[in-house]
Amino acid sequence: MSFFFKQKSKPSHDHVRFVCEQLPRLSASSEHKKPFDEVCRALQSIKSTLCGTTDVPPRPDQVSNLRLEIYQSNLLNVLVRYLPVLGFEARKDTAVIFSALLHNQISSRYPSVDYLLANQDIFPILLRYYNSPDVAFTAGNILRECAFHKALCSVILELPEFWLLFKFVKSPSFDLASDAFSTFKALLIQHKPLVAGFIVQHYNDFFIQYTLLLTSDNYVTKRQSLKLLGELLLNRTNYPVMTRYIASAENLKLMMILLRDKSKNIQFEAFHVFKLFVANPEKSVEVLDILRKNKSKLLTYLSSFHLDRKNDEQFNDERAFVIKQVEKLH
Repeated sequence: MSFFFKQKSKPSHDHVRFVCEQLPRLSASSEHKKPFDEVCRALQSIKSTLCGTTDVPPRPDQVSNLRLEIYQSNLLNVLVRYLPVLGFEARKDTAVIFSALLHNQISSRYPSVDYLLANQDIFPILLRYYNSPDVAFTAGNILRECAFHKALCSVILELPEFWLLFKFVKSPSFDLASDAFSTFKALLIQHKPLVAGFIVQHYNDFFIQYTLLLTSDNYVTKRQSLKLLGELLLNRTNYPVMTRYIASAENLKLMMILLRDKSKNIQFEAFHVFKLFVANPEKSVEVLDILRKNKSKLLTYLSSFHLDRKNDEQFNDERAFVIKQVEKLH
C-alpha cells in the first residue's frame, strides 16, 4: 500500500516553469546543490515527454501542451543564457530538447523556427560560447540543428558573430576546432543558393578570412578548409564565386604552393581546386601568364603526382586532362 504515499509527479509544464524560475537563481548562488539537482531532473522530465523513453513513446497530446508551455515561458531563451550553469548531462538534455523541437513540424510550419526568429538574440550568445570550452559543444549542436532551417541559417550568416567561426576553427584545441568547423561547414552547405548569395555579397571579407585558414599552421584546419573550398567552388550555385576565385593570380599561386605541401592529403585536396584554374576556358591574363611561365615545372611535377593512386580512375582521368591542358599552353 506504500504507493498511496508516493508523491505525485509534476506535470511537464510545471517543470518548464520551475526551470525558468530556478536557473537565474542558480547562477547567482554558490550553494545550490539541491536546487541544481532538481533543475537537472526537471530537464530530464521535459526531454522524456518530448522524446519518450526506450519503453514509453511520446504522447502527442502531452507533447503539444509541453511545446506551447515552452514557447510561452521563454524556456529556450533561458536555457541558452544560463547554459554555463548547467552540468554536463543537463547540457546534453538541453541539446536534445532543442533538437526535438526543431524537428517538429505542424502542417508546413516549424513552431520552433518561428520562436527563434522572434528571439534572434539567442544566436550571438551561442556563437560566442565557442570561447567557453565547457559549453561550446552544446552550443555547436544547437547551431547545427538550426542550420538545417533556411530562415535560421540566413539569420546566423548575417550576424557579426558568424565571423568569429574563422577564429574558432583555428583553435589549438583539436576537439573545439573540429566542432567549430562542423558548425561552419553546416552553415555553408545546407542551403546552397542562400550561401552563394552571401558569399557574393561578402566576397572580399570572406576570402580574406578563408585564405588565413588555407595558410594555417594547423594541419586539420588547412585540410578541412581546402576540401570545403573545393566543394563550394564546384557547386553550380556558386558559379559566380568560382569564376571570380579562379580569375585571381594570387589564388592560383596559393594552390600551386599547396600542391607541393609536405602532406599528400593537402596536395590531393589542392589539386581539385588547381584543376579549375587550368580547365577554365576563359583564363584571366594574369592566371594564363603564371601557368605559361611554370609550364615545364608543372608538367614534370604532375607527371609523377600521386602515382600511388593508380586504382582511382577519376583522379587519374582528371590528372591526365590537366596535363593535356598544360601542354597546350603556348
